Amino acid sequence: MSSVGAMTSPTSGASAASKAPGVTSVDEVLALVRARGGRATASRRILLEVLFESSDHRSVEDLASDVQARAPEVHLSTIYRNLEELERLGVIAHTHLGHGPATYQLATSAHSHLVCECCGRRFEAPDELFAELARQASQRYGFSIDPRHFAILGRCANCVQEQEMASSGG
Repeated sequence: MSSVGAMTSPTSGASAASKAPGVTSVDEVLALVRARGGRATASRRILLEVLFESSDHRSVEDLASDVQARAPEVHLSTIYRNLEELERLGVIAHTHLGHGPATYQLATSAHSHLVCECCGRRFEAPDELFAELARQASQRYGFSIDPRHFAILGRCANCVQEQEMASSGG
């Protein structure tokens, strides 16, 4: 799966990435936090390091495990508060990828998803796929969608083919 990158099309509305443009390192994020009146705590630094080291979607539990491996005294509530603040600043984005827990990643890496309900396979969807949906939602309802926030559930080609073979008795 290739990374599509941050949303820049009209589908994103006021995307999280636009709040913290060009933030590419832990130190830059901590400078942004300080500039917005926050504190650059050790627990926040460790969480950011974990996020910057990961290229995948991470649940709170996954992030907590990695943070607590480095600093066992960091409580889960601290991780949740830091994630909330980092999302408010536009540094990270959370996504719902089907039936599991919400996942987090850097906003500069956020992208849309298609998820197979049968096998769980995930596909990164290009921004253009949601352009017409975004246009229609805006035009008809004055509504700006953020397709990075959720996954479109369905069936992948392999699962469709398997189901068709099973249905035909093949």
